[in-house]
Amino acid sequence: MRVRKILHLDLDAFFCAVEELHHPELRGKPFAVGGRADSRGVVSSCSYPARAFGIHSAMPMARALRIYPQLIVVSGNYSAYSEASHQVMDILRRYTALFEQVSIDEAFMDLTDLPKDGRTLAEEIQATIHRECNLPCSLGVATNKLVAKIANDYGKSSHRGSGTYPNAITVVPPGEEETFLAKLPAQALWGIGPKTGARLAEFGILTIGQLTQAPAGLLEREFGKYGHELVLHARGIDDSPVITEHDVKSISQETTFARDLRDQKRLHNTLRELSEQVAYRLRQDSLTASTVKIKIRWSDFSTLTRQTTLSQPTDQDSVIYETALHLFDHLWLPEQKLVRLMGVGVSGLNEHIHQLSLWDTPTEKERRLLDAVDDLRARFGKKVVRRGLEKPPKK
Repeated sequence: MRVRKILHLDLDAFFCAVEELHHPELRGKPFAVGGRADSRGVVSSCSYPARAFGIHSAMPMARALRIYPQLIVVSGNYSAYSEASHQVMDILRRYTALFEQVSIDEAFMDLTDLPKDGRTLAEEIQATIHRECNLPCSLGVATNKLVAKIANDYGKSSHRGSGTYPNAITVVPPGEEETFLAKLPAQALWGIGPKTGARLAEFGILTIGQLTQAPAGLLEREFGKYGHELVLHARGIDDSPVITEHDVKSISQETTFARDLRDQKRLHNTLRELSEQVAYRLRQDSLTASTVKIKIRWSDFSTLTRQTTLSQPTDQDSVIYETALHLFDHLWLPEQKLVRLMGVGVSGLNEHIHQLSLWDTPTEKERRLLDAVDDLRARFGKKVVRRGLEKPPKK
């Protein structure tokens, strides 16, 4: 029987590592990428020196600054992150077509058919990414996706508190999956979150090893068919394939205001900005969308969504904005509650086939202009080109 050779790659503190390439003065300093504290921003990523103070991703930026007031906050350059991600993923594709990108900084590879052993391949890939992209990364190697991912998480966590990039490689040899997992906490297993972990703890199940010893009837009674799957995973059994393609169902952007708003002009401007961001992502992925959706959350946290289907798929800023504006104006009344959050999204995605219509951008000249603007934003950041109606940011 052929033994699979699965690698899981995770780029270490990816956003921060890219920021350090563009701003070497940040190296070795506690900094975070994310939204401003006065805008209800959160930490998207933080450097390892920042993590040493207890700061972590998804933490409110205001709280991060309370923990460490000297924290440097960087707004982020998502075009640069996207470009760096593409470079890394292109390197991985050189090794195999059995490649699954999970997120902007994470991927699986099935290298079973390659003659070299897993550790050698991991070391080679890590060195290539460092040499060609100057980015740190960690890898887990195992016979399946489940154990490779957990192995990588384990390897990275062993460097916690060091203040430096892990650059870890963790290999679980064939046949040692269950032994490796046994000592880890139950919540290290896929599918076990805080609630399930707390429920297991009530029965004295704190580690993955203890999960394998639990009476089958207990797990089935508490978790149904999922209980059986938990035991299989706890033993390191996983036959899920590396999925080479994912169908993107939708693209969306949203923003939470620093202060709840009722100013219709500012709300319209926000709709325009969100629409442009969504359209840009469509063009970057060579997609068009046939449905436009808006989301509004009022100050009392009640939320409304509205959507409409276009007569023809589009990837154009103006079409998405005008449609979103039409949906918004049908919801909006001056006496409405204050707005806390707004979002614009698209769905019904297809590969881009451009056909002009009265509903789309009327001339190829405008399309070439959009392409040129996209290129400038990709090279120099999304704020390099701004509409004339927009006020420049305060310095």
